[in-house]
Amino acid sequence: MAILECMELTKNYGGRRALQGVNLSVEPGRIVGLLGPNGSGKTTLIKICTGLLTPTSGAAKIAGMSPGPETKAMVSYLPEITYLNDWMKVSRIIEFFKDFYDDFDAGKAYEMLGSLGVSEKDPLKSLSKGTKEKVQLILVMARNAKLYLLDEPIGGVDPAARDYILNTIIRNYNPEAAVLISTHLISDIEQVLDDVVFIKNGEIALNTSVDGLRANYGMSVDAYFREVFRV
Repeated sequence: MAILECMELTKNYGGRRALQGVNLSVEPGRIVGLLGPNGSGKTTLIKICTGLLTPTSGAAKIAGMSPGPETKAMVSYLPEITYLNDWMKVSRIIEFFKDFYDDFDAGKAYEMLGSLGVSEKDPLKSLSKGTKEKVQLILVMARNAKLYLLDEPIGGVDPAARDYILNTIIRNYNPEAAVLISTHLISDIEQVLDDVVFIKNGEIALNTSVDGLRANYGMSVDAYFREVFRV
């Protein structure tokens, strides 16, 4: 059974159509790249799947259910912006997540922090922007969720930090879960993807496996993306 299904999903903002008839199915055990330029509808799609936005028409289903309290318990969401309070210490944030999410593994979070070299006693305000984003990712990946929705997880960090973030995603997600990663930085993330979904002007332009794309078009995901979007 698909962990995520979108059926004729459409979203309008006033007179502008952000999504148009999106059909998408994501199976457990897959890491899927939601790829497109800025403004293509990636964040809107993810926010609908989290329940933060409601579609104008069509539907999104998580494990067969509409987004709501039941699905929030199985979806781990990383937004594009940093939302943590600067005054909090890292340990306090971890305890907060432990109290809030039944599937949060504090031991895993502390282990990932140790590999990053961040002390649990550090206040968030003492950390660099890139390290704050890593901490936020650690909190998301320390949940034993069924679906991880990551909105531009590598967009604001340097290349070395991107490698750390991608390795963290690969090593720590539940293999029975699915990961949907939104990004426009294709070359950095291609190595971890099983499937790709190209979104252009709110519509799905391509939905295929990475191996299928390479076999059918004889080029990398990044090269084909540049062909489709003329980057």
